Amino acid sequence: MSNIKFEKDNNNAAVLEKKPDELKNKSPKYKVLLHNDPVNSMEYVTISLREVVPQLSEQDAISIMLEAHNTGVGLVIVCDLEPAEFYSESLKSKGISSSIEKED
Repeated sequence: MSNIKFEKDNNNAAVLEKKPDELKNKSPKYKVLLHNDPVNSMEYVTISLREVVPQLSEQDAISIMLEAHNTGVGLVIVCDLEPAEFYSESLKSKGISSSIEKED
């Protein structure tokens, strides 16, 4: 809830103030994770990432693919639940292992 603060000046202005705890009550975010893929080629995974998540640059997609290749899992994107589910399911439909988890 916002507080209304009246300032003493000649304009009789009211200022809305947001409490810090209100700013933190946003919808939770989810991480879309790419898992290491020993079956598909690196090029196919990179191209698929860009098809599923169009806002990724080619370099971003390559970095995510290499992170998954080298560490076992790569962070694709952090977003709301519905798009996260869509991205993960779209990757799975292309034969690429993916999951989502709630961001801490």
